[in-house]
Amino acid sequence: MNEPAKDVTGYRHPQYAWSLQEFGKPRELPQSRGWILERSIPMFSDTDAMGCYPLFACKDWSRLHLDIDDLQNQLVSLSLVTDPFGDYSEPYLRRCFPDLVLPFKEHFVIDLEKPPAQGVLRRHRKEARRALRQVMVQVHPNPPAFLDAWMNLHSHLIAKHNVKGIAAFSRSSFAAQLKTPGMVVLWASYGGEPVAATLYFVHDGIAHGHVLGSTDVGYEHGALYALIWSAIEHFKGSVRWINLMGVPGAHDVGSEGIRRFKMGWTRETRIAWLCGKILKPERYAEIVRATGTSQARYFPAYREGEMARVDRASGVAATDSETSMTR
Repeated sequence: MNEPAKDVTGYRHPQYAWSLQEFGKPRELPQSRGWILERSIPMFSDTDAMGCYPLFACKDWSRLHLDIDDLQNQLVSLSLVTDPFGDYSEPYLRRCFPDLVLPFKEHFVIDLEKPPAQGVLRRHRKEARRALRQVMVQVHPNPPAFLDAWMNLHSHLIAKHNVKGIAAFSRSSFAAQLKTPGMVVLWASYGGEPVAATLYFVHDGIAHGHVLGSTDVGYEHGALYALIWSAIEHFKGSVRWINLMGVPGAHDVGSEGIRRFKMGWTRETRIAWLCGKILKPERYAEIVRATGTSQARYFPAYREGEMARVDRASGVAATDSETSMTR
């Protein structure tokens, strides 16, 4: 792994890609300077690739098509969910990914150049003030040292929502992520004990809400309100945007409550696109026939059912923000 430039942080940093190595072999795209994960296709000797979960980010989007051209005949297919702040257009994505370009998720984003009172509902401001009288929020000075406390908080999320697969992450994955440049940890305590925390990845002037965890005590005392209000105060002046990420599919239990919660912080949204390209058309067709997945509403079709959760509204795999900042 080559030494990254000092301005490479967050989802763009190679260490983030390597934190996901349990789910595929990290591979750098040298033209765009993004990362993908190469994966073996079950029951076949072939490989395909996916973008890093939950978002694919890169330095130079205008050169992504060159990387994809270089992958032709090396991999069966490539799929990814784009960074909603990426410097691309829909026509360019369709040039890169002629087989699939789908508006996948609206990400709720907070413009920190606007006064909080302008975008945050009065009720949310009131709940945040109330919560901050009960919990103490701090920015952790040494994220790697927060690993044990974080895993305890994360275990509540896993148990509550039965999260599986790549979205659940592992202890070793979080250990690497907490050491990744651009990681910021805000945590809330009650009675001196951690009751909630949010992990942010910062790159290119955006703080992306990576994942959160909370105990029942944290929910009871409104810790999530306190954490987001504190994030607004902490990041103001250092980044332009906070990305609260998206909302689960419209028919998932609790999704409307999550939508209302996020809309209380901002009405501004950006789209993350689900993209896919078949790189070996003949082999792709052979694998689809062999797996009986020709009718699958999924990309790639032969991996239908691989994710723990599926967006029932679109029938597409829930590969991005359904497990990021949505609990």
